[in-house]
Amino acid sequence: MVSLLLSLGLSFTENSLGDHLMDETLYAEIDDYISRRSRNQNSLPPATASIHGYLLTQGQSNENIPPELLSLKGGIHQLTLNDTPYRVAVVDKNGERYFMLFNENRQNHREKTFTIYLVSGVLIMILISVCVGWWLAGRVVAPIEELARRVFRASPGEDTETIAQGFSSDEIGQLAQVFSSYLKRMRAFTDRERNFTSDVSHELRTPLAIVQGVVELMEEDNQLERKQQERIAKIGRVNSEMVNLTTALLLMSREYTDEAVVQACDVCEVVSVAVETNRYLLSEKTSVNLVCRAHPNIGAERTLLNIVVANLIRNAFTHTPSGTVSITVEDNGLIVSDTGTGIRGEEIDKIFQRHFTGTGSTGSGIGLSLVKRICDRYGWRTIIDSTEGQGTSVQLIFSSIPAKNPALTLP
Repeated sequence: MVSLLLSLGLSFTENSLGDHLMDETLYAEIDDYISRRSRNQNSLPPATASIHGYLLTQGQSNENIPPELLSLKGGIHQLTLNDTPYRVAVVDKNGERYFMLFNENRQNHREKTFTIYLVSGVLIMILISVCVGWWLAGRVVAPIEELARRVFRASPGEDTETIAQGFSSDEIGQLAQVFSSYLKRMRAFTDRERNFTSDVSHELRTPLAIVQGVVELMEEDNQLERKQQERIAKIGRVNSEMVNLTTALLLMSREYTDEAVVQACDVCEVVSVAVETNRYLLSEKTSVNLVCRAHPNIGAERTLLNIVVANLIRNAFTHTPSGTVSITVEDNGLIVSDTGTGIRGEEIDKIFQRHFTGTGSTGSGIGLSLVKRICDRYGWRTIIDSTEGQGTSVQLIFSSIPAKNPALTLP
């Protein structure tokens, strides 16, 4: 912008000076011719390649004077004769009129040449300025880009001191120290959370295994009454759910390790087991229709897949006091639909929120939030369509391209 303004100023100044010099030259030639005529009345006006003069006197023929000049008044004028531009000075003195013409071709050529040089110089200056500015910006931005690369590549498992290493003590260095301190705090927090989850899962699995063993022994006792057997079976089901939940928590705590726990899971088999496991939730007026149109095998931890499928089926069984629950397994997902109580329109967007319980729900609001976390972990999608009083349809779509180390991906 500065170079452009400077070039415009120089161009205007050059044009103004050129016009001023031509005017001074014209008046100087007129004065010189008047002076010569005062000494010699027969002196002829100048006639050179650049300057050409004419004199108009009383009683003298004006046939040699171009007619375009006769209508001009005193002063400076612009005129074109025979396609040649002229700058004309007209002076009246002693009853005589003097015309002095300056051929502007050479002056215009000089101005164009000057303009070309000026524009070229401006473009070169702009190019040099851009290059220098780009270089200076690179020098200024380089530390920020390096810091951004280090922060992007940083993980809680590496040494946090490497982020701030090599930076000076200026503002960028201070910012690097802040990032390093923040990453160190985040690493400590994730370590505490992971250790807590792992420790709790391990500590719970031991008593749960003992309970499961006692339940299996009691189920083999044929002397128990029917109600006692039902109660023991209920304890066994709840204990199995707890085992699956603690296993899932233990898997979640491994998200920062290098161990990839991925298995090939038969979705139809997982769905069939979930249906049989949760069949006790069905009322006598509710029927189940299971259709396996395909037998997809997906790469996932079986326990996590079982939690997702079991939660969807359990909710359908629980909220269908009468009617039909239809489960369809397709090539890239499954659909669980029921003719139960349905979900209110304002609650559909909240059902995956942690601790949210809908109308008529007796749960704690953790099941579907855990389903959401597992689905996000593997790149699966859930689509819910529900009408209150008519039923609900939940579609679980598996990712067509499994994520790299999906069991280790943060939800």
